[in-house]
Amino acid sequence: MRVADARPIKENPDRKPVEFIMPDDKIVIKTKHGELSLEQLAEAQHGMAHLMKEVGERYHVLYYAAKALNWKLAQYQLNQVIALFRIGATLRPKFTEDLNGFVKTHFHPMTEAIRLQDWRRFEEAFKKGIHGSDQFHEKYGYGYIHFVLPANPPEMYDLNPDTSPTG
Repeated sequence: MRVADARPIKENPDRKPVEFIMPDDKIVIKTKHGELSLEQLAEAQHGMAHLMKEVGERYHVLYYAAKALNWKLAQYQLNQVIALFRIGATLRPKFTEDLNGFVKTHFHPMTEAIRLQDWRRFEEAFKKGIHGSDQFHEKYGYGYIHFVLPANPPEMYDLNPDTSPTG
């Protein structure tokens, strides 16, 4: 509860510090669809499974973009994966340390390989990322989840680096 919503316990004619009590009511957010409590909003947030599905899809595009030497698309996809990790760290604080460590250990080397436009270095870092993912799934009791890179590039993207109007 915000202090601005609190009520003074007593009047303050002498301008001394005021003691506050917080309202007993839960915070309610009014939307065009009705009222929701903060607890309801928290429950409505997607969990890690939802985020990791998108991470997997972007990781797929990332690999094949780099393989096609479309470094701009590869960097874009990696940036989006890192942003999803940031969201995961916010929504699930128990994963924050591991997610941040994963970014440093696995994504920073990929970023450097993309900057250098070095396919071999990228592929090595990418594969280490898959192994790291398996280790974290195991750590958190999801050892049955293993990312497998699809055998074919994604069909929804033109991976050719020469088709961009901005080069």
